[in-house]
Amino acid sequence: MKKLISLLVLIIFIALVAVIMAKDVIIKTSVERGVEMVTGLKITIGSFRLGLIDSSLFIKGLRLFNPAGFKDSVMAEVQEIAVIYDLPAILKGDIHLKEARLALKEFTVVRNERGILNLDALKVVQAVKEGRSPAVPTEKLKIFRIDNLELKIGKVVYKDYSLGGVPITKEFNLNINERLTGIDDPYSVVSVVVVRSLANTSVSNLTGFDISGLSNTVSGTLSRAQLVTKKAVATAAQTVKTVTDTAGKAKKTAEETAGAVADLLKGFGSQK
Repeated sequence: MKKLISLLVLIIFIALVAVIMAKDVIIKTSVERGVEMVTGLKITIGSFRLGLIDSSLFIKGLRLFNPAGFKDSVMAEVQEIAVIYDLPAILKGDIHLKEARLALKEFTVVRNERGILNLDALKVVQAVKEGRSPAVPTEKLKIFRIDNLELKIGKVVYKDYSLGGVPITKEFNLNINERLTGIDDPYSVVSVVVVRSLANTSVSNLTGFDISGLSNTVSGTLSRAQLVTKKAVATAAQTVKTVTDTAGKAKKTAEETAGAVADLLKGFGSQK
């Protein structure tokens, strides 16, 4: 009898793990499609973990690729994305992120042999040049907001192949660490990253790329930017600890969340 009970427990455990892993795959794929929809470019994710019980999401090794026609394949290397999401909002079909951290290791601006900038392939850049707003969130993604975003930018690299031969290369070590609030659409995240990456470099002058248009679209968010202090870091750490301490109390909620997040992001990522 004991052996039978042990076997049943093992089977249930394996089944539960399989379900969670399957949902992780679905959500990971949906996140990839969602980011591709917002940026207009292909991405890959190194590792992905959705914490259902502690309402967290971790992504490591995200790469944003240049379009065809560029010798350098990668535009941006994101070391880490960490998120604490609002569970009740997710269950209602709204993406509300209480805390988010985006650590951009390297951002590469390239002018190819034909004089084309890789930045021009980004949807937000195209929208500004055409005098329009980027596409609004999908029907399933009714609301998108980030209360607090900690943005880290390590290095910006500029490469110019337009003169032929070995490219002219310049590197800028920025080491930016800022905290931004009140972001209300995913396209603003892309705009903020581009503006912050270029504002403290000479890339705009070297390329003739006008960042004022992008800056205007996120002027409110940028005006509220603050350097991350020890107090802010401690507050964020306490938030993570508080959420983590509630683990073990929400098994049923975790299962419901997995389904809700999968359905929401699958719908978001499937839009073209």
